[in-house]
Amino acid sequence: MSSIPVTRRGTVLAAALMSASLLLTACGSDGDGTGNKAAAGTSGDKSAEVRSVKAENGTVEIPAAPRRIVTIGNTNLPFIDLGGKPVGVTEVSDAELAVLPKEQKAAYEAAEVVGSSGGDVDLEKLAALKPDLILVQFHANDWDKVGKRLESIAPTVLWGLDTEWKAFAGEIAEAGNVTDELGRQKAEFEKKVAQIKKTHRETIDGTKFVDVSRGDWSDPGTFYIADIGCSEIARDDIGLDLPAAADGKDPLAYESLPFEQIGELSTYDVITYPVDAEGRPTEPFVPVTKTNTWKALPTVTSGRALGVFCPGNNSYGPVNQYLDSLDGALAALAGQL
Repeated sequence: MSSIPVTRRGTVLAAALMSASLLLTACGSDGDGTGNKAAAGTSGDKSAEVRSVKAENGTVEIPAAPRRIVTIGNTNLPFIDLGGKPVGVTEVSDAELAVLPKEQKAAYEAAEVVGSSGGDVDLEKLAALKPDLILVQFHANDWDKVGKRLESIAPTVLWGLDTEWKAFAGEIAEAGNVTDELGRQKAEFEKKVAQIKKTHRETIDGTKFVDVSRGDWSDPGTFYIADIGCSEIARDDIGLDLPAAADGKDPLAYESLPFEQIGELSTYDVITYPVDAEGRPTEPFVPVTKTNTWKALPTVTSGRALGVFCPGNNSYGPVNQYLDSLDGALAALAGQL
């Protein structure tokens, strides 16, 4: 269950944050000023091995084994999830930090913050870190404004906001040289998916689910039907019968629904909604649970409204946590349908 709506291949929140113009502290071409190849040798070893990776900004030559990596935008947490230890990061929200495993939070806090969650990046501070690789995901318009500046500091690999999460995790692992952990997490993901489908086949088949949510950006008195993010994983990988937007249409999650429409959820057999790691409704969703309409739903009174924890949906680690929570929720339905 996703606590923040995301585009089918990227996050809406990221789009909102990163589409704002990046207000970058000018640093000109200070540094080595010799472009990507020279930047790859910031350690002074010009014979360092390099390799090529394909990215949104073309084919980029990067160090074979980068040691000083700066992550910008949505690349922060996926790289850390894969065992990476960046030397520089941009800010992430308190809510995102709160659900990180202890060692990942420590890795994030050990890095130098070079930019805000709103898109500001201090290029002088970034350059002072002497990175040998920069990983970036933000809006194409922002890349047009600052991409060349980033590339003048170090080899820079760009992903667009519409990159599908599995591809995103795989390409970050490849660029950041953390493929061993990717392989372990991917195998765990595939095992969990297979086990859930096998264990809960009778519950999944013929059951109409709906995934509802609410974010801290939602207007008062509104909620939305989540058809992207973790809900998309439940639908596409697990096979839950969940509503989704028609092809070519905006995701259902983009439409805010008034609380007056909560009663319409009674047409579904099972409702899932967002909870925190302790199983409590997330703070933005609490107003929904306090309405009389929610409390009166047959699905709620019969125990078929299930909280599911989704700490994130752009790398395997948090998705695997989501699958564990979904597994438990489906187990609670046994014998009820």
